[in-house]
Amino acid sequence: MNLRETVRRHRALLIAGIGMGLVGAAATLAQPWMLGRLIEAVSRQESIAWPITFIALFFVADAALGAGHSYAIGRAGENIAFDARRILGGRLLRSQIPYFSRLEHGDVFARTVSDTSVACLIIAQALAQVVTSVFMVVGGVVLMARLDWKLLLTTVACLGVASGASLFLARRVRIAALQNRQDIGAFGSGLQRVLGAITTVKASRAEERESEELAGLADRARRSGIRVIGFGSLLTPMMNVGTQLSLAVVISWGMARVATGSLSPADLTSFVMYLFYLVAPLVMLFMSIGQIQQGRAAVQRVTELGAVPQEEDEEDPAGPVGSGQPREREPVAESAPAVSFEDVVFSYHEGAPVLRDVSFSLPRRGLTAIVGASGAGKTTTFQLIERFHRPDSGTIRVAGRDVAALRLAELRSLVGYVEQDAPLLRGTIRENLTYANPGADDAEVARALRLASMEGFVAELPDGLDTELGERGAGLSGGQRQRLAIARTLLQRPEVILLDEVTAHLDGDTEVALRDAITEAARECAVLAIAHRLSTIVRADRIIVMEEGRVRATGTHRELIESDEVYRRLAGQQFAAEEALA
Repeated sequence: MNLRETVRRHRALLIAGIGMGLVGAAATLAQPWMLGRLIEAVSRQESIAWPITFIALFFVADAALGAGHSYAIGRAGENIAFDARRILGGRLLRSQIPYFSRLEHGDVFARTVSDTSVACLIIAQALAQVVTSVFMVVGGVVLMARLDWKLLLTTVACLGVASGASLFLARRVRIAALQNRQDIGAFGSGLQRVLGAITTVKASRAEERESEELAGLADRARRSGIRVIGFGSLLTPMMNVGTQLSLAVVISWGMARVATGSLSPADLTSFVMYLFYLVAPLVMLFMSIGQIQQGRAAVQRVTELGAVPQEEDEEDPAGPVGSGQPREREPVAESAPAVSFEDVVFSYHEGAPVLRDVSFSLPRRGLTAIVGASGAGKTTTFQLIERFHRPDSGTIRVAGRDVAALRLAELRSLVGYVEQDAPLLRGTIRENLTYANPGADDAEVARALRLASMEGFVAELPDGLDTELGERGAGLSGGQRQRLAIARTLLQRPEVILLDEVTAHLDGDTEVALRDAITEAARECAVLAIAHRLSTIVRADRIIVMEEGRVRATGTHRELIESDEVYRRLAGQQFAAEEALA
C-alpha cells in the first residue's frame, strides 16, 4: 500500500484547506501593519474610520478562514485514514497464508487501527500547519525587516538558538515514537495471545504469571511513551524561552530608540505585535515537525504491513476474492476427476520436502479417506488443493482444470473446506451458515441443516437461526460448531468437500448422524476426508495411505488390510483404541 497515492486522492480538499489557511495567515499579518497605520492616523489627528474598518474585516476574515481551514484539513485527514484502513484491511484479507501466519496478530491490529490514525491524521494536519506556519514566519520576517532590520537581526539571533535546539528535540521525538509504536504493538500481541486462550490460562492457574507478563509489556509501552512526551514537552518551552528573550531585547532597545527619535512609536508597536504573532507559528511549526516525526514512525509501520504479499487475483474480474457473491461456474466435464495430483512436490522451507512426488485422483462422486501418521502430509495436501500454498513442482487439478490457472474465487467455489477446529465468526447462526453463499434461500438452508444433523437443534433455540454467537462460535459445543461448519460448506454446493478430521469432537450418536450426512453428500460430489477413526475409514469408497510425504497405497479397507502393512498397523491401533473405549 502506498500512502502517497492515498493522500493524492484527497489532495483537492487538502489544497483547499491549505489555501484557506494561507489567506487567513495573510489576514493575520495585515493586522499589525494596519494597527500601526491606526496609531499614525491618531497621532496626525486624521480619520480612523478606514483603519478600524480594515482591522475589523481582517479579524472576521481570519476567524472564518481559520474555521474553514481546520474543517477541511480535519475532513481530509479522516478521509485519508478511512482509505488507508479500507485498503489495508483488504490487503490483509487477500494476503498469502504463509506470510500472514508469521505475523503477530496483536501488532497487526495496532498497526491497522492505531498507526493508520496517527499516520494519516497527524500527517494531514501537521503538513498543513507547517505550510501555514512557514508562510506566517516568512511573511512576518519580511514585514519586520521593512519596519526595522536591526531589530530583526536581534530577534533572529535570539530565536535561532532556540530553533536549533527544537530541531534536535524533534529528531529525538521521532526515534522515541517509533519505539513506542513497537511497544504498543507488542502489548497488543501479548494481550491477544492470552485472551485467545483464556480458559487454558484459568485452568492452568496462570493468571498471576500472565498478568505480570502483560504488566511488563505495558510498562515498556509506558516508559517509551513517557520518553515521547518528555521530548515533545520540551519543544514549546524551548521556543518560548527564545521568544521571551527576543521580546525583552526588542522592547528595551526599541524604547531607547523611540526616545532618541530613530524609531517611531507606530513602527515599534507593529514590530512587537509581529513578534507576538511569530510566537504561535514558530511553536506550531516545531510542534508540527515533532508530530510529523511521530507520523513518520507510524507511516513506516503501516507501509511495512501494506507490503504483505498478496494472493494472485486481487483484481479478479468476477469480483474481489472472498466477496461471498454467487458466481457462474464454467461447465465441468463429467469424465474429469474431481481432484488429481500429478507428481506434486512441496516444502514449506528449504530442505526436506513435505510432499514427495504425490500422485492420485478422486472420482467425481464418493467418499475418499486419507490416512497416515502425524506429519505424513495430509493437511498440507488439503492446503495445496485450496491454493493456500503453491507446489514446488507437479500439477494439481480440480474438476479437470489446473488450479494454478483458475481464478481463486472460482477455485474456492468449487472446493469446500471444513477445518478441524471449525472456526466460526461472531454473529448469528444464519450469518455463519450463509457465509459462503449469502443468497441462499430458506429451502437451501433447511436442506444444509438437515444433512448436517443441525435441524432439530436449531429449531429448539428460542431465536432459531437468529441466535447470536460469541467469538469463534462461543455458545455452541465443539460438535455443534463442527456440524454448523459442515452445513455452511454443504450450502456452498461445491464439487469437492475437504473434511479435516471432522468427527474428532463428536459424540457417538452425532457421529453416526454425521457419517450418514457425509455419505449423502458423497452421492452429489467428491468428499475427501482426513480420517483417524476406523468407523470413518471403513465406510470410505477408497482410502489413500500416506507415509513421510508419499502416497504409499490406495484401495478399499479390505484390500489395504490384506496388502499394506502400514495401513494394517494404523487400522489395528485404531481398532484396539475403539475396542478399549467400548
